[in-house]
Amino acid sequence: MKRIPYLDSHTGGEPTRLVERGAPDLGAGSVADQLARLKKDFDTFRSLVLNEPRGSDVLVGALLVPPADPTCQFGVIYFNNVGYLGMCGHGTIGVMASLAYQGRIGPGVYRLETPVGVVETTLHPSAAGYPNRVSVRNVPAYRYRAHVPVVVRGRSIHGDVAWGGNWFFLVHDHGLAVSMQNLEQLTDYAWEVRQQLTIQEILGAGGAEIDHVELFASADQADSQSFVLCPGKAYDRSPCGTGTSAKLACLFEDGRISEGQIWRQQSVVGSIFEGSVQRVAGKIIPTITGEAWMMAEGELLLDERDPFHDGIRV
Repeated sequence: MKRIPYLDSHTGGEPTRLVERGAPDLGAGSVADQLARLKKDFDTFRSLVLNEPRGSDVLVGALLVPPADPTCQFGVIYFNNVGYLGMCGHGTIGVMASLAYQGRIGPGVYRLETPVGVVETTLHPSAAGYPNRVSVRNVPAYRYRAHVPVVVRGRSIHGDVAWGGNWFFLVHDHGLAVSMQNLEQLTDYAWEVRQQLTIQEILGAGGAEIDHVELFASADQADSQSFVLCPGKAYDRSPCGTGTSAKLACLFEDGRISEGQIWRQQSVVGSIFEGSVQRVAGKIIPTITGEAWMMAEGELLLDERDPFHDGIRV
């Protein structure tokens, strides 16, 4: 029986499953190259780690791989119940806190190679226990299109198409209450928005699919509250690091925040990320700060006799 060690954490309520051993050999090359091989030849690894019956739709996987960039200490590939992510903000916070929990790193600055570029992380000191507060200096974020109209349920709404490590459609005029009591309606509505983006051929740069939808509302405890629907139709329990990065880029381009100004983004479950931006060589560089907490560690058991050995796949 094959075994795959794992460590589960959550960042603002959103879980990350860190795995390193037991993965297929992805060969040499950049993390993007390794992701391409994983996706093409070994996608069952993704599903057996994350899909039911061993996992769930809300889990995000983080596979540590060797970085090609000599300035990086780690490489990481992020994946979910239906595919792969370019970057993952909550997942990066979870990975760094997990490595600290394992005693492999201490407070300091570390660079991670992701499929969409290098991110710089800062593991902050802790007065007690393992360090779990992490800042992520993300890949450059930008707004691709502003105030794009989309017809949903016979009504025109508007959103910004923006990149923060993944593609987002950011909506303010949806008219729904962003709250835990409204999750089913928010999920159905955001999914319909995403379907309409496809039908109405609204895309990211280079014809990229927009696979995240973010609905914003005002908040009492933060600058904004959001509901984020992820590609696998699970909502993000955290404020979403790449989504907050995309939001910050839009705010900065609108002149609503200045360089270094802290923006507090609250998730639908109430957790908060702190974000800010810098302009470097004409690019908007967002930084997101949050905390991750360890939940479980153990081994996934792979019995070859199991009819769902590879996970339940669509």
